[in-house]
Amino acid sequence: MGARWACFSLITVLALPVPSAAQLADIDPRVAELVASVSETRLQATVEALQGFHTRNTLSRQDDARQGIGAAATWIHAQFTAASPRLQVAFDDYEIPKQGDRIVRDTRVRNVMATLPGTSARRIYVSGHYDSLARIVRPAAAATAAGGGAAGQRVADATGGFDWGNADNLAPGANDDGSGTALVIELARVFAQSGLEFDATLVFIALAGEEQGLVGAKLHAQKAAADRIRIDGVFNNDMVGNTVGGNGIVDAESVRVFAEGPEDSASRAMARYIRRIAARYVPSHTVRLIARHDRFGRGGDHTAFNQNGFAGVRITESNENYARQHTVDDTADAVDAAYMARNARVNVAAMATMAMAPGAPQVTDDRGRPQLGRQPSGYDARLQWKASDGAVAYRVYWREAWTPDWQYDVVVGNVTTFVLPNVSIDDYVFGVSAIGPGGHESVVSAYVNPPRAEQAITVK
Repeated sequence: MGARWACFSLITVLALPVPSAAQLADIDPRVAELVASVSETRLQATVEALQGFHTRNTLSRQDDARQGIGAAATWIHAQFTAASPRLQVAFDDYEIPKQGDRIVRDTRVRNVMATLPGTSARRIYVSGHYDSLARIVRPAAAATAAGGGAAGQRVADATGGFDWGNADNLAPGANDDGSGTALVIELARVFAQSGLEFDATLVFIALAGEEQGLVGAKLHAQKAAADRIRIDGVFNNDMVGNTVGGNGIVDAESVRVFAEGPEDSASRAMARYIRRIAARYVPSHTVRLIARHDRFGRGGDHTAFNQNGFAGVRITESNENYARQHTVDDTADAVDAAYMARNARVNVAAMATMAMAPGAPQVTDDRGRPQLGRQPSGYDARLQWKASDGAVAYRVYWREAWTPDWQYDVVVGNVTTFVLPNVSIDDYVFGVSAIGPGGHESVVSAYVNPPRAEQAITVK
């Protein structure tokens, strides 16, 4: 930090009430214990169990006790129920009619959710989609004639097509997204069995219909928005178990987090938060932030939540193998349990810290305008925000406006107004987070410059 900021920080801190060491703690041993509780063995066993349902296609049979999506949903419900009596387990059902080219008949879309009640109404979700899909499988002779595999093999159609009406086609879906579903089931166990009480209510949800167009996520997010449920963030895990890319490159030491724009959206703030917290509790695992809502031209269940006004990110492996996506080759033997566990620990650390912290401060007024001005001199940065329940201090952040992440910060005590003297609000971006009595810090709320309304010019 330059001399200007060092001077500013010394003068400012001397004039402010200084939080105790506990209020500024970096590592909470309870969170560290949660992180350490993740089991590789359980994750691998869950992926193998999910693969065992032959297919989990949303349109597959729902009345078979052993195969199809109905059996998978019942099994996931049982796993949540067995994890802990603290979990409120339920099916989240929707009856939908035939529509479009992917939902070729009337069907039931069944999400499976487990809720761990917190002390406040705000919710934090972790999700994965448990439905699966695979391309058409042809007999060896037909496949070879079409440019496919060798004699004696069953291979995916070389044309890459899907038969949306053939819902009972083999679709193991071990990585896509058995891995994300296994992570959700494991996190439900870890959090519920910890005995800890969280400020936020935690929701562990296995979503259906993702492969048909994010159907289960859309229906749930629409309902949550209509019911005005406060969802502070969605950790969507979709394909978190593959380490060997289709190009042969191996990466078992990093994970990608995709977040929609604009630059200071709530989803981008959540992504920065995940990287910062993961660096404390899972330092050997690199969180790579990607400034896109998802992979190029693609989408995931978090997209449905984003579209309904909720912050959410996609957490996904660094290396993809497209030959093992939507094919009969997406099997458990290619899922790396150790890598999956590291990705689960990243989720645990960020979710736990976020759930223990107060909610992020509101930095807009009742009309949605950012409470950022130039007072008192006309050349200062005056930040104002609404108090967050349970906060004992706040941290003000700022950065140069062309820089993607925060450069400077200062803890300002239990106040709701703060002035940075001689700092231009034109040249810097500002934000504020809330700190709870245990030192846990919320996601940063940024002061976003509202878009200017265009005014038409009348021409004679």
